[in-house]
Amino acid sequence: MSAAAIGLSHSPLIGKNDPAPEVLSRVDAAIAAARAHIAEFAPDLVVLFAPDHYNGFFYKEMPPFCLATEAHAVGDFGSTAGKLSVDTAAAEHLATGVLARGIDLTVSSRMTVDHGFAQPLEMLFGGIDAVPVIPVFVNGVATPLCPVSRIRALGTAIGHAAEELDRRVLFLGSGGLSHDPPVPVLAGAPPRVADALIEGRPPTPEQRAKGEERVVQAGRDYAAGIATMTPINSAWDNHLLDLLQDNALAGFDDWSVEWMTQQGGGSAHEVRTWIAAYSALAAGGDYELGYRFYEAIPEWIAGFAVTTASRR
Repeated sequence: MSAAAIGLSHSPLIGKNDPAPEVLSRVDAAIAAARAHIAEFAPDLVVLFAPDHYNGFFYKEMPPFCLATEAHAVGDFGSTAGKLSVDTAAAEHLATGVLARGIDLTVSSRMTVDHGFAQPLEMLFGGIDAVPVIPVFVNGVATPLCPVSRIRALGTAIGHAAEELDRRVLFLGSGGLSHDPPVPVLAGAPPRVADALIEGRPPTPEQRAKGEERVVQAGRDYAAGIATMTPINSAWDNHLLDLLQDNALAGFDDWSVEWMTQQGGGSAHEVRTWIAAYSALAAGGDYELGYRFYEAIPEWIAGFAVTTASRR
């Protein structure tokens, strides 16, 4: 097996509340670098680690992580709706291999995913059905959250199981970095909101549009400096990127849930997807970061990063 990895931030505000043209130009160049990495590596399978934002997973059953043998996207925030090209046989092989390695993996035969999965597939491959993929949901929103060490163990187990496939596998982490958008929380939520977070009743088109407009307005307020959300923490973001660059993944094991929230905001836990992807790559040996991009983008309420890596 040959393996490579990419880390890529996403944001529901891309295309809806964009920064200055010169910032967009730098982001476009970073995404182009990731696409060039893909073109050179030529993967025939993508293992995509991504979070959910209460579109597919709810408190009625909230696993710390889940692998899909089939998946469809809801099409939120203008992302594509429809079926992903899940390689079911490869997904089943990975699930069996991960469970055999002592990781209590949940498996979904009909996973619902949102922009966290759709955006990276659109940005890097041109569509949600353009490449064989194995979606792996990693909870980064709904508390309580498992220790980060378990996410690293998940990635390591997936990496070892993938080695048994005669494939060119790209491990792709989608999320973060530091950001604190207006995501609802169960604790203290009004009964109607709590019921929706628990039961997962799909919103009406009107409700979805209203909720998405609230996020867009939050981005405008944040960029204008009139929001109360946790600030983007560029120092913390680059500390994470440093650990990835140095192959120092064990350094994440001491990151507590409380400390991560304090440093990076309520949704900074999406960096778990990056940790899982790079742990999967590192399972086969040391790697080298070939490209690294970072920029704090208030309009997207996010520290936005792109990295590429290959085995040494």
